[in-house]
Amino acid sequence: MSNTPTSSHAYGIGVIAVIVGISVGVAYYQMYYLPELSAKPAVSHEILEPVDTAKIDIIIGSASADQKDNFVPKLVNIQLGVDNLVVWTNSDDTAHTVTPDHRMEDSYSGDFGSPGVIKPGETYEFLFTEAAEVEYHCTPHPWMKGKLEITKQRF
Repeated sequence: MSNTPTSSHAYGIGVIAVIVGISVGVAYYQMYYLPELSAKPAVSHEILEPVDTAKIDIIIGSASADQKDNFVPKLVNIQLGVDNLVVWTNSDDTAHTVTPDHRMEDSYSGDFGSPGVIKPGETYEFLFTEAAEVEYHCTPHPWMKGKLEITKQRF
């Protein structure tokens, strides 16, 4: 039997190079790639702090299918930077939802739609930062429908 080593220094250097490479990759992923994915887009101060609020009232009796009015007003024209903060107030004695007909995500504010029911006397608000048309309804009372038309400022 001979006393020659079965591995060389190159093997150790290779292992160290792999460990350093993995460490650099993980550091890059955590410091640059992940924050870039979760970063919110830059939105102007005027849009983030509009001068007015669009108010929608869920009126008394909205839970009745015979009631023609429920979200008042049903159609709301909104301008970014003017009244793009929308607040729904439940004035009814029944819980309701604000649910988009089709999934709608604002790149700054996230998914549109109340996170659950809006109990009597409570409110739900959403800050729109992008132009869009959004049709919505109340999940437990599907005859309750509304529409928002969000546009850019007209000046």
